[in-house]
Amino acid sequence: MDTNALDVLPEEPEDSEQSQTPEERSASFSLPPPIPATQSMATKYSPLPWKGYFDNEEDINIPESNSTFHVYSAGTEGPVIFCLHGGGYSGLSFALAAGKLKQKVRVVAMDLRGHGNSQTDDETDISIERLCEDVLAVIKTLYGHDPPAIVLVGHSMGGSIAVHLAAKKVISSCAGLVVVDVVEGTAMASLIHMQQILSNRPRHFPSVEKAIEWSVKVGSLRNIESARASVPSTLKFDDERECYVWRTPLEKSESYWKHWYEGLSEMFLSCPVPKLLLLAGTDRLDRSLTIGQMQGKFQMIVIRHTGHAIQEDVPDEFASVVLNFISRNQIGPHGIQIPGLRR
Repeated sequence: MDTNALDVLPEEPEDSEQSQTPEERSASFSLPPPIPATQSMATKYSPLPWKGYFDNEEDINIPESNSTFHVYSAGTEGPVIFCLHGGGYSGLSFALAAGKLKQKVRVVAMDLRGHGNSQTDDETDISIERLCEDVLAVIKTLYGHDPPAIVLVGHSMGGSIAVHLAAKKVISSCAGLVVVDVVEGTAMASLIHMQQILSNRPRHFPSVEKAIEWSVKVGSLRNIESARASVPSTLKFDDERECYVWRTPLEKSESYWKHWYEGLSEMFLSCPVPKLLLLAGTDRLDRSLTIGQMQGKFQMIVIRHTGHAIQEDVPDEFASVVLNFISRNQIGPHGIQIPGLRR
């Protein structure tokens, strides 16, 4: 501390307390404590920049197409944790988790077609086939024909993409699969309610701060910091109405919903890599996965004190689980590490 700063403070007489009358001393002790300064709504729900969590962002131009995918990355060592967000979210859904993961692994999170800051030749085609093609194109553009070990991490719709890619063995260096809170049975059963759920969302917001506030108070997110980092990228400004609207019109993608999740459980079980299913509740496990889990075909972890977006609500716990999965399966920068062998 700079001791010169003490010089500006007036000195109190040593006998100031003795000079007070009993009534004055009693009154001073009965005063209520000062009211702490409250955080304004604008500050509490203000957007947070990606730079606090990721190290870089870049636009990946796909050769021979008009598509550009926005990608965030962090970390310099270890295998690549390639993160795929859910429908209506963005790559920044993994921002807080990336801030924890990057100390030991590399993290890459892309904005999928029709989401975030990606711009593609057809924003409306978010079929599972097209989404898988997009991810493959980004990986090829980033790493060429010799990619490092990749652990696919997918949340909700992104989990479906990750499962399809792992099951089809189209990523030669795929070393692991982490699926976050998506199970075929529950997903298929909930599709009949999706339009109603989407119609209950506000269609526009007067400001980004109001959208962040709604996402935490009414929407699916429970972590204010994560919402401040991720929600802005799920919005776009409507010049005509002079307000913010959702970047992705999910209600118009209904024709693709069934194909995202149909046959997902058996496909997940068939993936020839170490697998982790991270759930927010055991009631989401269907029959095929229950049998597979009892047979030890995959690891399952249930985190009960969270909502659907586990990686956003409890990023520290999410990062810890993913790192433990990588350590448990000995996944290094070049793949599964076999004791006694060196590459």
